[in-house]
Amino acid sequence: MTDSLSQSEHKIVKGWYSAAEKCESPHFDLREHCLPKDISLLVIHNISLPAGEFGGPYITDLFLGQLDKHAHASFNEIYQLRVSAHCLIRRDGHIIQYVSFDHRAWHAGVSEYQGKSKCNDFSIGIELEGTDNTPYTDEQYFRLAELTKVLKSNYQRINANITGHCDIAPERKTDPGPAFDWQRYKSLLNLSTRVI
Repeated sequence: MTDSLSQSEHKIVKGWYSAAEKCESPHFDLREHCLPKDISLLVIHNISLPAGEFGGPYITDLFLGQLDKHAHASFNEIYQLRVSAHCLIRRDGHIIQYVSFDHRAWHAGVSEYQGKSKCNDFSIGIELEGTDNTPYTDEQYFRLAELTKVLKSNYQRINANITGHCDIAPERKTDPGPAFDWQRYKSLLNLSTRVI
């Protein structure tokens, strides 16, 4: 694959990633005890709505607080949730950003990383459209690695602090699941030239 985005498209301006579609969620707040320069964790998740189905509008609807409980039987249990992530990476690699990285998205829930609780306070949450056991796409790996490099450049305390939702909430969550190839992702991060 060749890179279809120019260098100017790979930057963060006021917390927003210039290569992402901007779709602002009301489900966020200010980071009370963490300045943007102190953000120190990247959390990788997965999501699909309905479970195991890809490509519909429902993830965005959920993060915007607009999920129609009548659209699918399973939505009656979740349509009132107030949740969000900073970004979603769709199966085709398209990135949607819902919350400024400088603000606190509501993605981690009850969580702990290296002895620090309330991971939403100091983390950035990236959702991959997928399930624990469905292989992620090439485009998702490439875009995730590309976004990660930009995040690490702008929020330098993230450094190597990258983990799955399953690792910060192990009794509640299993994502991104065994289908996520951590070695492949880390290899892409270590490439000196972009191959997207």
